[in-house]
Amino acid sequence: MKSISLYVERGSLIHDVDPITKLLYILFALLLPIILPSFTVSFLCLGISIVLLCAAKVIRKTIPVFSFVFFVLFTVVIIQGLFKPENETVLFQIGSVAMYKEGLLYALTITLRVTNIVSSFMILVLTTKPSDLVEALVRKGMSPRIGYVIVSVFQIIPEMMSSMGTIMDAQRARGMETEGNLLVRIKAFVPLLGPVILGSLINTKERAMALEVRGFNSRAPKTYLYEEKTYTHSRLVQSVMLLLIVGAIAWRIVAW
Repeated sequence: MKSISLYVERGSLIHDVDPITKLLYILFALLLPIILPSFTVSFLCLGISIVLLCAAKVIRKTIPVFSFVFFVLFTVVIIQGLFKPENETVLFQIGSVAMYKEGLLYALTITLRVTNIVSSFMILVLTTKPSDLVEALVRKGMSPRIGYVIVSVFQIIPEMMSSMGTIMDAQRARGMETEGNLLVRIKAFVPLLGPVILGSLINTKERAMALEVRGFNSRAPKTYLYEEKTYTHSRLVQSVMLLLIVGAIAWRIVAW
C-alpha cells in the first residue's frame, strides 16, 4: 500500500542503521549545539549531518526542504539584522538601512540550529520506513494502538486519493463532465465527497474488525512477523553520542 512517507530506497550504510539510533542522533544534533553554544560546534554537527545525507545518497531529496527552510530563515536574518533590540554595531549600510552585527550573529545562530535540526530529521525520514520506525518504538514499549494510529496517518491520504481517482473514472464512464473551467470542476468535485467519505468509514470499520479478529486488543504478549532490525555497531554509536552529550554538560557546568 502506498503512503505519504518520504522514505527513499537506497543501498547504503545509513539505511542499515536501526531507527532508534537515528532518533538518538536527532537528540544528539539538537542538544549538543544548545549545550555548547558556539559556531564551531554548530558547524561541526551540521557537517556531520550533511556527510551522512551524502553517504545515504539522498542529499538531492533534501533540496526542496532546505529551499523552503532557507526562504523562511532569510526573513529571520533580515528582521534580526535590522530590528533586534540589542543592535549597536553597524556592519554595513545601504542608504538609510543599516544591518547590525549583533542581529546578524544571532540570526546566524538560529539559522545553524534550525538547519542542523532539519538535516538530522531528514536523515531519519529519508532512510527509514515509517513501519520500521513504529515497530522499533513498539518493541521499546510504545503502545501498539499509538503505533497503529501513526502508520494509519501515512496511509489514509493516499488511500483516499486512490478512491477518488477510481470514482472519477467511474463518473467519466457514465458521461459526467469532470474537466474544464473552475465551475465545472467544482460541480464534479461535490458528488465525490459522499462516496469518498462513506468509503473511508467503511474501510475504517473493516480494519477495526480485522484487527479485533487478529487479537489486536489481546493482553497476551505480542509477536512480530519480522526480526528486529539491528545494526552491528548500534550500541557503540549510541554510547558515543550519549557520552558526548554528558561530556558537553559536564564541560558547561565546569566552565560556568
